Amino acid sequence: MFDISALMAAIGLMTGSLDTWLWVVPGIAIGLFFGALPGVSITMAMALTLPISMYMDFLSAIIFLTSVYTGAGYGGSIPAVLINIPGTSAAVATTFDGYPMARKGMHNEALGAALGASVIGSIISYLVLLFLVVPIADLVIKIGPIEMFGIALWGMLMIGSLTGPSMLRGFVAGGLGVLLGTIGMNTVGFIRGTLDIPELLDGIGPIPALMGLLASSQLLGLVSANFIIDNKNARSLSATKIMAGFMAVFKYKVTMLRGTVIGMIIGAAPGVGASVSNLLSYSDAKRRSSTPEKFGKGDIEGVIAAESGNSSGEGGSMATTLSLGIPGGGATAVILAAFAMHNIVVGPSFIDKSKDLVYVLILNNIAQCLFLIPVGLIFIYFAGSIVKVPIRFLIPTVLIISVFGCFATDGNAAGAITLCIFSVIGWTMARYHYPPSAMVVGLLLGGMFETEAIKSMQLSAGNIFYFLERPGGVAIFALILLSTGYAVFDKFKKKATQSV
Repeated sequence: MFDISALMAAIGLMTGSLDTWLWVVPGIAIGLFFGALPGVSITMAMALTLPISMYMDFLSAIIFLTSVYTGAGYGGSIPAVLINIPGTSAAVATTFDGYPMARKGMHNEALGAALGASVIGSIISYLVLLFLVVPIADLVIKIGPIEMFGIALWGMLMIGSLTGPSMLRGFVAGGLGVLLGTIGMNTVGFIRGTLDIPELLDGIGPIPALMGLLASSQLLGLVSANFIIDNKNARSLSATKIMAGFMAVFKYKVTMLRGTVIGMIIGAAPGVGASVSNLLSYSDAKRRSSTPEKFGKGDIEGVIAAESGNSSGEGGSMATTLSLGIPGGGATAVILAAFAMHNIVVGPSFIDKSKDLVYVLILNNIAQCLFLIPVGLIFIYFAGSIVKVPIRFLIPTVLIISVFGCFATDGNAAGAITLCIFSVIGWTMARYHYPPSAMVVGLLLGGMFETEAIKSMQLSAGNIFYFLERPGGVAIFALILLSTGYAVFDKFKKKATQSV
């Protein structure tokens, strides 16, 4: 399970040459830059840098790409905090409390907390991977469609019930998001809701849609403001406050550890991705909090929960990639492509025959997380200046960058049009107190929800009690009932207390 001799060989490989280390900081910086650009996903950032790795030796190439992966994972939280635009879909829940903190002049603390949760969550996940890479792979391979369906359902129910002042409105917004998420051609060839528009055959682009719902609608609501932060003194950048936010992670260590565990488990499931773990970790933290009413209004605990959930997904995703040769998401698919370009086949035999290389990759990822601290702090100082830009300049600049980012996702005008349409939808929902974030969750999980439901029905020949034959399915659906039941009970209990 854990090979000491292979670990010592890995340390020898890492310390034997400094050439591979030279690519770590540039990779993190590139990842931070692309991750902070609205509309540019982690997968796109890695795909753009993949050709560079062709001219490197194997170890340098993989370390460079994983450094981009590490940087982009945190980079997405910076625009999420400062302008309510998640740089990547994995930072959606970071906007829930990160942006309200920025509006209150606490952007330093929010950015520091996001950095701290990202670094510590990633380190813990890779340490677990170092010792348990083989058992994790054995567990992941047993996950089937019914378990994946349960994960998608759990995410939608928890966010739908915990987002916004009204549970009913949360479910309505989430349900509408699911319906929109099923537009296009499904896995059995049925076409729904495309209105004969070819660009909708692959469904609504999630990145342009969530940017419109969360960001553009908020920016339109700031037209009458002068700055994101009204108080001039609060717009300054402070290393002391950033580090205070970083250290706040240890104050909420239980929240951070729970988010890390959720991130590792969800991240290891193929095709799920950090966007789901980000949302589940946030909603779990809010459900367990003694002051859930503070969430969504600028609570640093919400930022820590969201970022620990998405960053720790890296370790889980890498476990699936290295041990089974199955990408946990688009970013790890690019890493697999890099392995293939260097004629190395990843899978169970790779773990058995090349444990020293596996340990090198894991240890180097831990080192990358430590390098992320100084590089991330420097990047924050540049990116944090956004709060000093007047709204009259910020709104058109962000919208133009967003439109170009959306255009880059598909290579045509469909992304930009989607952004404009969902900006109006998001503004209208916010105007009438329907949570746009719940619709985002539905959009992100709707396709997965339908696909895994179809697979489960095909495998079970239409038996709706098929999940009872799967211990994992029983456990997940039990958790769904308990968590949703608790949320409903808690809402009614608070209403009864207030009416007394």
